[in-house]
Amino acid sequence: MLDVKKIREDFPMFKNYPTMQKHRFCYLDNAATTFKPVSVIKGEEEYYEKLCGNSHRGDYDLAHDVDVMYASCRKTVADFINAQDIEISFTSGASMSLNTIAYGLSKFLEPGDEILLSEAEHASNVLPWFAIAHQKGCHVTYVPLENGRITIDNFKKALTKKTKIVSLAQVTNVLGYIVDVKSLAKIAHEHGAYFVVDAAQSAPHMKIDVKDLDCDFMAFSAHKMCGPTGIGVMYGKYDLLKQMDPLLTGGGMNTRFDTCGDVLYQLPPLKFEAGTQNLAGALGFKKAVEYLNEIGLDNIQEHEAKMRKRIIDGLKDIDDVIIYNPDAESGIITFNFKGVFAQDGASLLNSKGVCCRSGNHCAKVLLNYLGTDATIRCSLYFYNDEEDCDQFVEACHHGKEFLDAYFN
Repeated sequence: MLDVKKIREDFPMFKNYPTMQKHRFCYLDNAATTFKPVSVIKGEEEYYEKLCGNSHRGDYDLAHDVDVMYASCRKTVADFINAQDIEISFTSGASMSLNTIAYGLSKFLEPGDEILLSEAEHASNVLPWFAIAHQKGCHVTYVPLENGRITIDNFKKALTKKTKIVSLAQVTNVLGYIVDVKSLAKIAHEHGAYFVVDAAQSAPHMKIDVKDLDCDFMAFSAHKMCGPTGIGVMYGKYDLLKQMDPLLTGGGMNTRFDTCGDVLYQLPPLKFEAGTQNLAGALGFKKAVEYLNEIGLDNIQEHEAKMRKRIIDGLKDIDDVIIYNPDAESGIITFNFKGVFAQDGASLLNSKGVCCRSGNHCAKVLLNYLGTDATIRCSLYFYNDEEDCDQFVEACHHGKEFLDAYFN
């Protein structure tokens, strides 16, 4: 059992933003971003106060100390997903990671090849593939959802001889179902396809072992796992990284170039890290990983499951609440008030001090499957407690009463 009361003391936001709309502040938008513990904030401060130099640039002690720090950050993140440090490139976030992967794999595509996604993917795992498909004359196809899930049978049916890349979220950001990445990656490899994992919504909440999953690439962001904004990870199998072209070019990622335009790139991961990196963010990212390891990913997953059940049980008494993913395994609960536009519903929750996101959540293809223009999303993390759950459920009850009176 997590001591949530004690954990919340590590997060200044709970102290500095105690109320909203004259109610207790209840933050349930963790799928969008998460709060930062003191250790992460101090980690960034430590760089600016004690290690404020560039990496891979200088021949003096401070520069060496920064290089050592940066390497330790890469190693910590690599260990977090059981990767080698040479397989970890720092990016600005999952979106840049997925764009880098898509661009890098484009050299292996031919006109008529297929890129397989699902109907539930986030824009960051759709739009880069649209762009590459357009450039290369390829086609984007989709695994049909079954009760919101990607089943092995539907996945097999969607694969063809032309499928060259599969890119799926391990946990989708609206429906929140956990995808059996290990099984799907094995099937994809048997068909000769590369397998890419968007782990933006899974890495913060569950243990990940890329060697066990046998995925070819993975992307995730620090800010969704108690780390800083503006930094994320691209994992790739080293042999594939060596073959890929970098999306960005500039200082630090090459060993030499000449007036004829001949360029020799660094070996991965530096090959994908053009320019000065977010060094303060890297140190904050390291502190975030260390903090999550201390809490324990298994403990986080177990706690979120209990909080989710408490909310689902509470919402069952409200007839006019539609829950789109009642049996999802993650802390994401997506719903609507019947006959009410999602943003109006979220505004009502805001009036009760509850933060939930409304809209299409960047998953615009999913709207066709759900049959609605927008939804409200409640998303939990390990610092949410029973009081948050009860406040949310009570706000939904009050919201329904208000809407009934307003519309009737």
